[in-house]
Amino acid sequence: MDLSYEEIRSIHRQEKNTSRLVKLDEDFYGQLSGFLAKEKKDYFDSLKDFSVTKARNFTNLKRMVEELFLLREKKLLGKALMMSRSGEANSDPMPGEEEQLLKKISKDLSSHNLLLDGLFKGKAEKKQAEPKALSNLSIRIISDVPSFVGADMKEYGPYPKGKTVSLPEKIAKLLLERKLAKAEK
Repeated sequence: MDLSYEEIRSIHRQEKNTSRLVKLDEDFYGQLSGFLAKEKKDYFDSLKDFSVTKARNFTNLKRMVEELFLLREKKLLGKALMMSRSGEANSDPMPGEEEQLLKKISKDLSSHNLLLDGLFKGKAEKKQAEPKALSNLSIRIISDVPSFVGADMKEYGPYPKGKTVSLPEKIAKLLLERKLAKAEK
């Protein structure tokens, strides 16, 4: 499908009025490039003919496309931040160029989050550490346990009485020692 001035105006309006990314065709930027090349040619022809209307239309189109880019960039940044914090992958269909940008930003933010993790562990990690194989113990909670932060700076709980949970060995042993849990057989 070829783009038109009205379609771009509609996409721009939708993008301004919603906090979510507006669904665009996979080849949106290719179509937009072709449309802008045609409109640019018409614009230069209008300068020869001294057509103020065509010149104004191209100026408005340029401003609208620039604002559309800015709006989408802001939304992509927010989406990348959410993805880096939650670890979820992008499931929204979007143009390939934006998909690549989103993956790159999300990956960079995830790497940056390791710096924060490193600060709480006592050292700033520059590279993503290989996940350590932690052994977990399965325990049954025998007394209500409120939420708490473990030695690994992760939050655990709250755990209600009677619940069976699998926790890192160090944390499970602590709960066993404090008689808040029993080992599962």
